[in-house]
Amino acid sequence: MPHPRRILLAVTGLAPQVVTETLYALGVGAGQGGEGAFTPTEIHLITTTQGAKIARTALLHPDGGQFHALLRDYPQLGQPVFDEQHIHTIHDAAGQPLADIRTPQENASAADSITALMAQLTRDPQAQLHVSIAGGRKTMGFYLGYAFSLFARPQDELSHVLVSSPFENHPEFFYPPATPRRLATQGGQHIDTAEARVTLARIPVVRLRHGQPQALLGGHASYGDTVAAIQQSLAPPRLHIDLPARRVHCGTTPVNLPPAQLAWLAWWAQQALQQHGPQNWRSADAPAFLSLYRRVVGVDAVAYENAQKRLHGGMEKEFFEQNNAKLERTLKAQLGPVATPYLLATSGRRPHTARSLGLDAQVITMNL
Repeated sequence: MPHPRRILLAVTGLAPQVVTETLYALGVGAGQGGEGAFTPTEIHLITTTQGAKIARTALLHPDGGQFHALLRDYPQLGQPVFDEQHIHTIHDAAGQPLADIRTPQENASAADSITALMAQLTRDPQAQLHVSIAGGRKTMGFYLGYAFSLFARPQDELSHVLVSSPFENHPEFFYPPATPRRLATQGGQHIDTAEARVTLARIPVVRLRHGQPQALLGGHASYGDTVAAIQQSLAPPRLHIDLPARRVHCGTTPVNLPPAQLAWLAWWAQQALQQHGPQNWRSADAPAFLSLYRRVVGVDAVAYENAQKRLHGGMEKEFFEQNNAKLERTLKAQLGPVATPYLLATSGRRPHTARSLGLDAQVITMNL
């Protein structure tokens, strides 16, 4: 069953033909209702100020706009929403629209704009995206394809539209019209649009959405920050705990833990370093935890005194299980899927289950 919101997203430069060519290939070239057919309910463009001006004139002008002509020629395409509000102009870091993408700074701005829009559109579970990388400068197509890899869900697709020669790059060719036309080439020859072939090449992509922390999926991070988060998820795990500074790093990512959770993680790391094996609440060394907790908060802290009174007879089952659960929630909230290697592993069967830090001792460092 098709998604209620179906979005065609494309990058364009000075040749907006990619929009009508892709729309034709999706809804007409694929065959109405056939396998691979995709009828958008809305269309979005990412472009520069120059590209936006050309797109408004060539595609949306009330007299002669090729987008409107395409819909008249092929009613099976429906009436997708596409107006000036759906043309997204790339802005620089100061919020100024860019006329072109030439400098490294302008390329970085393009990457951030594309990443933010991809994140925004993929937040809607009722939406399906078809993303075309055929238009715009090569870097724009690359950034859009990479943003697709970072954010795409299973229902989303990526493609490149292919137009046969000599129609490719012809300034007057936007799609094969229902009534064929003859176009003049620069060499003075005439070509018949009935001979044009417009096809779609769907591109398989590795989808990395699951490797991002939830905060980045909101689209508030730059392209560079998003790529760094994915890179971190693919890097070998390393855990560093600095008790005097109250700092924890999982890989290169700093994790902010409350004092009790910091001491609890340090206790588990200590068990791994000393190769004590899996622990349950009966075998857990309460004095060892209290010693680490005292290093974090100080011997006179009320929180330490309360914990000392509670554990004076040894580890409590409720205390053990609650601290395990709190630590897991905090790590998942701050690291997302990257948290997996730093979570406590479970071994054994109930009622004899035990927990342990799954990291090897070689990747754990502690400053006490």
